[in-house]
Amino acid sequence: MQILFLNHNVARRGGTFYRAYHVARYLVRRGHSVMLLTISANRLWGLNREMSEGVEIIHTPDLLWGLGRSGWDPWDTLNRIAYLRGKEWDIIHAWDSRPVVILPALYAREQSKRISGKLVMDWCDWFGRGGTQSERVNKLLWLIAPIETFFEEGFRTQANGSTVISRALFDRAVRLGVPANTIHILRQGCEVETSPIENRTAARQRLGLPADLTLVGFLGTLNSSDASLLLDTFRILFQKCSNCKGVMIGNHRLRIPPDLRQSGRLIETGFVQERILHDYLASCDVFLSPLGDTIASQARWPSKVNLFLSAGKVTIMTRAGDLAQILESEGAGVVANCNAEDIAEKTLNVLNDSSLRVSVETRARRLAEGMLSWNHVVDRLEDFYAQLRPNAHEESTLGVGLRSSN
Repeated sequence: MQILFLNHNVARRGGTFYRAYHVARYLVRRGHSVMLLTISANRLWGLNREMSEGVEIIHTPDLLWGLGRSGWDPWDTLNRIAYLRGKEWDIIHAWDSRPVVILPALYAREQSKRISGKLVMDWCDWFGRGGTQSERVNKLLWLIAPIETFFEEGFRTQANGSTVISRALFDRAVRLGVPANTIHILRQGCEVETSPIENRTAARQRLGLPADLTLVGFLGTLNSSDASLLLDTFRILFQKCSNCKGVMIGNHRLRIPPDLRQSGRLIETGFVQERILHDYLASCDVFLSPLGDTIASQARWPSKVNLFLSAGKVTIMTRAGDLAQILESEGAGVVANCNAEDIAEKTLNVLNDSSLRVSVETRARRLAEGMLSWNHVVDRLEDFYAQLRPNAHEESTLGVGLRSSN
């Protein structure tokens, strides 16, 4: 199939970009052709073409800056439409629904009517109607809330098919009028082509970390309410475990309170290269993924946990969203209630029970290699695409058969 992906992130700077890109990589391996349109980091005019693992990435120009460079620019939208003129696609997959994505996607489907091209819309975060918008600290962003809600919801029923990352977004799409039989739940996949667990001692030596410390890791960023949950958990852990330090990996963008900053118990890495990230993944004894019991948290999928699963590490996660349910049912993580006391208690239980930790680590890697592997996730998506195009000629043209969705 000829497949077009459209994304609203700056290339390699947003989670949805990686969601689209990893799916594209695995589709290319199956013989499909995938073009991914995404925002250039710095171009104001002209497009740039890049090939990455067989995926053709088109970097589109954008006149906005900062948070504005996230799918709102009419100039970017017009450039994408102009670039797509005269091209035909079997599948057009819109990864979210901001203007630079949905408007060119609708145009591309119109251009592809002759070959019955189908439009698929992805949904991986709940922004409007009590979602992420309500958690924003910058009140100026509230001014665009009605516009964002309109684009988030307004085009859903116009797609031929939908992919959603969670049951909460599945139900929301149905309430908007999207037929349930046209919706596919597309989980976030795990990369399992590397070794699951590197040597903890060697990794700590490379990072200059003592071998006898207990290290509790956190990766990435959180909104303000979830950040409070994380920091309160660290406070309790530091009180109850004298040998414990917290490791905050990446640019967390949080304001660390003076009591924690002055305690000497937090290691803040800042931005790290991929090789260094792997060393920190190997070095930490457990990882935390604290999400509050909010609409946004119930709908989202914390993709950082996929890294922990691939590395065969223990994740202590709060009971919010689909991933927590999967971890609990598979024994591939430890699930706590949405409060710091229970998170800390569950963390200490794992740290003090080596047999429990080994069991969870083994099951975590097994989950990453099985139902959450990118191979399995993309197998099922490929079948979904085929169902949208029952009269297409993919098998005879490409020589590839449909994969099992079991």
